Amino acid sequence: MAIAHEQGNMWRHPSADFSVSKIRYYSRHKGEVNCCAFSPDCHVLLTCCDDARLYLWSAISAKHLATFSGHSGPVKSCVFSSDGQLFASASHDRTVRIWSRSSTECTHILTAHSGSVETVSFSPDGQRLVSGGWDNRVLIWRVQSGEMLEDLRGHTAAVQSSAFSSDSQSVATGSWDRTVRVWKLLEEKEAVTLQGHLGNVACLCFSVSGTLASGSWDGTVRVWSPMHYACLFVLGGCERVWVRSLAFSRDGLVLASIAEGDMVRIWDVTSGVCLKRLQGHKDSAYGCVFTPDGKLLTSGSEQLDVEDERSESLNTEQDRTVKSDHEDDQDIVTHSE
Repeated sequence: MAIAHEQGNMWRHPSADFSVSKIRYYSRHKGEVNCCAFSPDCHVLLTCCDDARLYLWSAISAKHLATFSGHSGPVKSCVFSSDGQLFASASHDRTVRIWSRSSTECTHILTAHSGSVETVSFSPDGQRLVSGGWDNRVLIWRVQSGEMLEDLRGHTAAVQSSAFSSDSQSVATGSWDRTVRVWKLLEEKEAVTLQGHLGNVACLCFSVSGTLASGSWDGTVRVWSPMHYACLFVLGGCERVWVRSLAFSRDGLVLASIAEGDMVRIWDVTSGVCLKRLQGHKDSAYGCVFTPDGKLLTSGSEQLDVEDERSESLNTEQDRTVKSDHEDDQDIVTHSE
């Protein structure tokens, strides 16, 4: 099957216009940036950090909008709801918090986990939330009330990653037991277990068509078919480095991946070919995400150096603050399509 966008009589692959352009830094973090997420309208960027805080930024100007405190440990994961009115965070302090974007208040504190919570994801319909962590459990929550709906057990080690399918009926979880499990919610069916990775499964994402991608500490990304979850491709694997983050484009035609000490790689989902390598960070990148409109790819990393910091001014007052603390600040980089 040809994967291309038609422009007149010319066929262009959807990755053809990806390039590093107008790099923008979001530089107020005081620890490693563990996760970033765009609001559905693409106007706001949410980040979370080892400093136990969450940050809201203008995605257009990189202006810092708000800082959210409440967790007592590193915040490992963050995500917006599909309508953009709520966001959720998972922390080493064993809690999940649901926040109101408009009021900036924490609406629910979810406390059933007995260990660090490593991952949290909203269902696309906005009704449910999944969390997983060091207690090997996968918990499903009702967003409106904070009530726990399901306690899914089967993983034999910590749960590090999660993702809902686009129809909200299934959730995938990745674990330190080296497996991916796909759970059919509100059904009695046993979870489908996907095996093949030789290391912890650190990240997961579904495409709009139901294709599932998983990234592992074994240095590979596996792409699974939506119907029978057979492995279609094994991407990478030349170096044993930790695959930290994955993101499908809006149309599901390309997949972005970030690995320890590596640049952002763009993959053709149907052929398994690496199409592009995007370099913008001076240090290891930690996470990547596409904007909902598919026009921007954002990645987060560990260290911001002085020259890069000077090359992208945020605003006069904030820029002075960031420069004075540059040794401790962390950065987010955006790449344009």
